[in-house]
Amino acid sequence: MTSLADLNTVDIVDGVLSIRISTERGGNSLAPDALIEGTEMLRAVAAGEHSVGAVLLVGPGANFCAGGDVRAFASAPDRPAFVADLAERFHAFIAALAEADVPVVAAVRGWAAGAGMSIVCHADVAIGGPGTSLRAAYSAIGFSPDGGMTWALPRLVGAARARHIILTNKVVTAAEALEIGLVAQLVDSDDDVVGAATAAATAIAAGPRQSLRATRELLMASDGATLTDQMAAEAASISRLAGLPVGIEGVDAFVAKRPADFSAANDA
Repeated sequence: MTSLADLNTVDIVDGVLSIRISTERGGNSLAPDALIEGTEMLRAVAAGEHSVGAVLLVGPGANFCAGGDVRAFASAPDRPAFVADLAERFHAFIAALAEADVPVVAAVRGWAAGAGMSIVCHADVAIGGPGTSLRAAYSAIGFSPDGGMTWALPRLVGAARARHIILTNKVVTAAEALEIGLVAQLVDSDDDVVGAATAAATAIAAGPRQSLRATRELLMASDGATLTDQMAAEAASISRLAGLPVGIEGVDAFVAKRPADFSAANDA
């Protein structure tokens, strides 16, 4: 199991970029340094400066991320300016997460509230445990959502359900989160959440990275595409991959009845 005590804000291990998105303060509030360092690293990944096959988002304590530091909001001399600056940095992080164009795994242990829930909405694979709970939380302090929650949540759970979750500030339990698609998997113990998410991210990173990126691109584009346009994009993608090392290795390994080894293609 990954040791959160030893985890830096940003680490790359076995092709997995891990980002510790919250601090141990304020019930695991959003970490400003994680937004800055994470954004910089994600942009470097997008630029091809690091070999990364998956992103893993984790929190350091009992909770994934309990949202922004409300006490910091209260003590700011100019609250609107402070919140605007934080939202700008948060949105740069979310944008960089998308632009890095690699699968994102979230280890959603405990609470994911406010900004924490927004982050979960942008994960490709979110893994929780029995104690996982999600809540929009913004209306409790008189705010409206940020971090792309109002864009991502309706796409995950449907418009009516998203309105209900956000406007009533409903607590989404672990079981309900699994049922409506906010998380993809629940493990038996909260202590196993990070380990399971790390294993998932490591397995994804060891897989055919170019094909997984292409698949993610297709999934991201599908919501705004017609069936005809989407199938045209699929045809272009699958034919391109068939001529690349990743596709050649996959097909040849299948014919030879051996496990595919995508390491050379991933390092290319």
